[in-house]
Amino acid sequence: MISISNLVKVYNKSIVLNINDLTINQGELFGLVGNNGAGKTTLLRLILDLIKADKGTVRSGDYVVSKSENWKDYTASYLDEGFLIDFLTPEEYFYFIGNEYGFQKNEIDSRLLDFKTFFNDEILGQRKKFIRDFSKGNKQKIGVVSALITNPQVLILDEPFNSLDPSSQFILKRYLMEYNKRTNGSVIISSHDLNHVTEICQRIVLIEKGLIIRDLQNNEHVLTDLENYFSVEKIN
Repeated sequence: MISISNLVKVYNKSIVLNINDLTINQGELFGLVGNNGAGKTTLLRLILDLIKADKGTVRSGDYVVSKSENWKDYTASYLDEGFLIDFLTPEEYFYFIGNEYGFQKNEIDSRLLDFKTFFNDEILGQRKKFIRDFSKGNKQKIGVVSALITNPQVLILDEPFNSLDPSSQFILKRYLMEYNKRTNGSVIISSHDLNHVTEICQRIVLIEKGLIIRDLQNNEHVLTDLENYFSVEKIN
């Protein structure tokens, strides 16, 4: 579904990302891990054509993302609070996102019912409470759900478990696995938390200093292997 070839990004004359070849398959629940500054978010922003590559291409399906808008019809993402329109209420924001993907208000209302437990009666129906007035955790929920309600074939989330309490983290993991199974959509998750990634992702790529260090299929040893890698990196 996502195909990356000879992708290079340079900041201040330093190469921050250099990926020769990477394919993320249709229906794959894909995890991206690495230390701060490894290039994870840069890679996601290149996949979404939010920044320009210095070299190479990103393809989504049949489209080169920098040369077409068509891939946006089946792609949804939430990377950070900058994606939110914080002077809207959550309902207004969800309707805005839904409208961008061609959904009617009643369709969005119906889809939001699936997230009642996740919202814990703290998001919807808050009497004109704007997104800017919510806690970081609830802003995170609003952003993640705004991507999920469109039922995209490609879903991209950067640190989706940040600021969430343990119960919400558990629920979100269940949602993501169910969504992946139900839609056969490709789910791409970047996270610092190795436990979250290894619990739900079928495949995990470790990136450091802009390079792919390991490309791992999930199995009973993968968490230990990753923990050992990062322990050695920290000691060194």
